[in-house]
Amino acid sequence: MKSPHTKNTADAPPIHLGREIKVLVAAAFLIAIGFGIVAPVLPQFAQSFDVSVAAAAVVVSAFAFTRLAFAPLSGWLVERMGERRTYILGILIVAASSAACAFAQNYWQLLLYRGLGGIGSTMFTVAAMGLLIRMAPPQARGRVSSLYAGSFLLGNIAGPVVGGLLAGLGMQLPFLVYAGALVLVALLVATMLPAVVGAPHGSAAKSVAKAPALPLRAALALPAYRAVLTSGFANGWSAFGIRMALVPLFATAALGAGPEVAGISLAVFAIGTGAALTFSGKLADTWGRKPMILAGLAVNGLAMGVLGFTGNEFWFFVVSALAGLGSGLMGPAQQATVADVIGNNRSGGKVLATFQMSSDLGAIIGPIAAGILVDTFSYGPAFAMATAIALLSILFWLPVKDTRLS
Repeated sequence: MKSPHTKNTADAPPIHLGREIKVLVAAAFLIAIGFGIVAPVLPQFAQSFDVSVAAAAVVVSAFAFTRLAFAPLSGWLVERMGERRTYILGILIVAASSAACAFAQNYWQLLLYRGLGGIGSTMFTVAAMGLLIRMAPPQARGRVSSLYAGSFLLGNIAGPVVGGLLAGLGMQLPFLVYAGALVLVALLVATMLPAVVGAPHGSAAKSVAKAPALPLRAALALPAYRAVLTSGFANGWSAFGIRMALVPLFATAALGAGPEVAGISLAVFAIGTGAALTFSGKLADTWGRKPMILAGLAVNGLAMGVLGFTGNEFWFFVVSALAGLGSGLMGPAQQATVADVIGNNRSGGKVLATFQMSSDLGAIIGPIAAGILVDTFSYGPAFAMATAIALLSILFWLPVKDTRLS
């Protein structure tokens, strides 16, 4: 008999997606396009109120800070209201926040409205993860996670292009388009997703809906969950923090390149991630979660460390693509690990929220720490810090038993 670790990718059973999963994937694409539409316009809109670059950056960070601060509330709401209601409410809060941003009369109003959007964002993010866990067959959790992440990635790539075109018609318009897209998502989920979401394989929906939530303390007692919090933190530090905050500055200051090179490098990172997502979810379901997370941490960590020492644009792009590949290798396996911990037949709002917080915390702390290292030393040590964080997570993962096999 073959060992589970030696399975060929062809051994993976085909995915039979239900309508509910397709709805969530389509919703993810619309949300990501809308977010991408606003992203390139937001700093410019903030500066239109005659504030400094630092103040404009705070508006961007406010969204991430409120996501982190209100993640525990999102977990509580998922366990009290259910995933579907929390998802719809979160989407509508972000829609209202985006529309309000378009009509902001001063910087402080813009900061407030954008920050409030982070509350809704963490609500629908935690709820979406919960819904996917409920509906994805256990043997296809990695592939469903890959499909969902790929849809989000495509939207993030397409969004800034659309946003740049809309900005020519006025900086308020992208915010209104984003709000409209989110209202459409809320309607899509409200009408196409059943009020009671059950588990796959014919489990009774009502029994699933009434099942007790997995306590956070019980999840933290599991080595796999503790390990996935460290890899979530490492991925947030690298893929969402350092990449967005430090890579553009490095391209300009160290390589002497223009902002277009920084933009291309971000796109190349996304392409690397997208390429990995085409197969990483399937491998997570056949080879196991642990091998994919270890591979992703190693590839992303090493690439980010090397990135700070690249001396020309060609190698800058090559290493950026490898860093993105590493992020894509571990992403679906991480979410599948959390799904394995929770299981299909119970809710896990606080468990999901804590996992999300680990990534958000890395995305917030990473740029601050890297900025201090750049000011004190140079770009090399700042990027190398991402390698150290990835290595630390690998050490947490090495003794852990693969949840797919447990």
